[in-house]
Amino acid sequence: MLYFFVKRTIDIFGSLFLLAIFFPLLIAVAIIIKLTSNGPLFADTPKRVGKRGTPFFAYKFRSMIVNAHKLLRTDPKYKSALKELEQGGNYKIKRDPRVTPIGRIIRKHSIDEIPQLFNVLKGEMSIVGPRPYYQEELVKQQEKFPGTEGYVKEMLKVKPGITGYWQVTGRSDVAFDKRIEMDAYYAKRRSVLLDILILLKTPWVMISGKGAA
Repeated sequence: MLYFFVKRTIDIFGSLFLLAIFFPLLIAVAIIIKLTSNGPLFADTPKRVGKRGTPFFAYKFRSMIVNAHKLLRTDPKYKSALKELEQGGNYKIKRDPRVTPIGRIIRKHSIDEIPQLFNVLKGEMSIVGPRPYYQEELVKQQEKFPGTEGYVKEMLKVKPGITGYWQVTGRSDVAFDKRIEMDAYYAKRRSVLLDILILLKTPWVMISGKGAA
């Protein structure tokens, strides 16, 4: 019980602090996105799966063309990209043709995910936790990787996070079966100390862009 109180306190004050620090960057990125491409500022993607399976909309700067999620599944020119996503086990497509020029930069350094600090303030996410998955993604990847159902169930016991155990370990280089296993590990072993260790590793991952797609 104390852990959850401490974690929520860190989430609230940590988010407010980070939003203050990143405010100039958020404004600059928002302006560049609006100037370089037509469409909404935030990614027009389906809702994610939160704690206990509760759906929510994750705020992310749009790094792709408009309606990218639907076009991947309906436009024939993205057929090979869809195949890579569904069969490869990674959560991102390498050299995704839907990504905009500015999108490649903000995705590499995880700048597109900074707006999720608002999700943290709303209580839908935590600063540290498993990746917020799509419902469709979880269903298809469990079919591809039998035996991961228990890991998914364990992972859904905690709030998803902006950064997390596997994010600072391998990012998009890690296939779903190993990724969800690490998410479940975090859910079982969660502690303030583990959160702090993950947070200490996060800045280098953002700056280096290691493992990004």
